[in-house]
Amino acid sequence: MSLKPIVRVWTYRNYALFMGGMAPSLVTTWMHRVGTGWLAWELTQSPTWLGIVAAADLAPMLLLAMLAGAITDRHNPVLQQKIAEGLTLVQSLALALLTITGVMTIELLFVLSLLLGCVHPFASTARHAIVPATLPRSELATGLALDSALFNGSRFVGPALAAFVIPLFGVGGTFVAHVIGCGVFLTALFFIELPPPVRKPRGTRNILADVGEGLAYIRNHPGIGPMFLLLAFTGTCIRPLQDMLPGFAGEVFHAGAVGLAWLTSGIGIGAMASAASIAVYGRTSGLTTIAIVGFLGQSLSLLGFLATDHLWIAFAFAILLGFAINSMSTSTQALVQSAVDDAMRGRVMSLYAFIFRGMPAAGALIIGLVAETVGLRLAFTGAAVVCLAAWLLIAISRRASMTMALERDHSR
Repeated sequence: MSLKPIVRVWTYRNYALFMGGMAPSLVTTWMHRVGTGWLAWELTQSPTWLGIVAAADLAPMLLLAMLAGAITDRHNPVLQQKIAEGLTLVQSLALALLTITGVMTIELLFVLSLLLGCVHPFASTARHAIVPATLPRSELATGLALDSALFNGSRFVGPALAAFVIPLFGVGGTFVAHVIGCGVFLTALFFIELPPPVRKPRGTRNILADVGEGLAYIRNHPGIGPMFLLLAFTGTCIRPLQDMLPGFAGEVFHAGAVGLAWLTSGIGIGAMASAASIAVYGRTSGLTTIAIVGFLGQSLSLLGFLATDHLWIAFAFAILLGFAINSMSTSTQALVQSAVDDAMRGRVMSLYAFIFRGMPAAGALIIGLVAETVGLRLAFTGAAVVCLAAWLLIAISRRASMTMALERDHSR
């Protein structure tokens, strides 16, 4: 396979500015997250407060995602991204100043985390609307795969840098770093030259009606609806494994923090390998099959992971699981971004963000409660079997119609 698709997408000026500006911001975002969690622990030594602060970052996405998508479909996503990034910069600056001056309290940290959580849905939907506008549809698979590779790479680089910065400069150093990362991204956004999207006049129409219209569009689309349903199954049943890895590392493999690091890294290695392969693949034709095989691969990899008591065999299955998870999610995003009506893009991709971030949290809660009674292995075995049933009932029976709806010629 040739690297030409990867090289080619970077020749599009607006794409290069957007992704190049966002890359350092993604790294510092993970530094910021590590810093926030560490600061919450330093201030309270309380697992409960750790969970509350983490929930403050996630809960607004669950509540505001579809509303943010409807707003994106009404306005200019580049302007929305600028505002969101500016607010993120201000939040990080406030965190840095309050922490460095020693006046930070857990209550202030909660409020600032909640404010940032309210910004995330608007930043996410704007980003999903901007990337397709910077590339021809024929290049979307490669462009979105590189986006995924940057995201997964930042998940490792960011925490590693945070582990270096915190001992040297204190936790406030992670927030200062994010101020810089946001500044780089915000500067790049001002150099992007995209014409404002054409929006239909909506008059005094209630924005909640726009949300309902978006949900109806997704439900009735022969490709997007079933694909999002499959994503919801894996999000609820399989991706929670990533949140439960500490339990597996300690209770099942008896490998402690070192084992946890290897298992987490295995999923990340697989995800990055998948993103690279889809970027080189460079087209949307065939991605429906890749997504459906990725769905099956997640179930089978999870069952392999659950079947062993040996850490290194589990590590190998973690790599396969990460590959399958990312193969499905990246393929789905590329297909949906290619097939969706421009007027619906914000609302459709906001539901994608809701599923991607919200379902694993709900699944972790459900599987965690079940695991209290039957144990981690049995709980996840049941979840994998549910996904296998969904693969037979949805993916196989609707594969032809999904492929036709998602891979037909959508050229502008």
